[in-house]
Amino acid sequence: MGLILALAGVVALAAAVAVLLRVRRAREAARKAAARRAPRDPFDPGQDTAGDPRRLKAGDMVEYLGERLFVRGSLRLRQGGFTWSEHYLDAMDGTEEGRRWLSVEEDPDLEVVLWTEYRGDELLPSKKTLTVEGVTYHRSEHGTADYRSEGTTGLGATGRMEYADFDAPGGRGLAFERFLGDGGRGTWEVSLGERVPGGTLVIYPGGDA
Repeated sequence: MGLILALAGVVALAAAVAVLLRVRRAREAARKAAARRAPRDPFDPGQDTAGDPRRLKAGDMVEYLGERLFVRGSLRLRQGGFTWSEHYLDAMDGTEEGRRWLSVEEDPDLEVVLWTEYRGDELLPSKKTLTVEGVTYHRSEHGTADYRSEGTTGLGATGRMEYADFDAPGGRGLAFERFLGDGGRGTWEVSLGERVPGGTLVIYPGGDA
């Protein structure tokens, strides 16, 4: 009889441990699910804010050289089998420096460039070289691409654009873009760019990340 009672006790203990483990696993799963649903503070220093520029989207925030910028909208561009993204930015402190945007592409290495609207004399991409503010740029690319718009860009959901890119030493760039529609060609938008070194751009994901 003693042996039977001992075996019954072992079985009861094993059953109790199994129930306890199931309860703990269920509580842990519920805690993780609640954490995923909970709103997140994008400036919480405890978050992983290094980020991947290839995953940027409207609603995210970025920090570069001490300045925080809000991603208002994005263009996803395609030319044949090649794709890249452009992200339109607003300064968090309300300063106005003209239109700014980040381009993100892999060709084949990841390249991120911060662009700022050029407000000087009128420029056209008709020459192979252009000198702007003492810097000489050489035309590297010219073509057209299809785009898909996300967030606030001022453009339709889809469309087509023409671009011309010029490069200069030190990771500097000169970009021309115009958006095509209704059989016409828009006005060239001109921007000056500087390459963003790897590891210097901090990304704060939006609340739905």
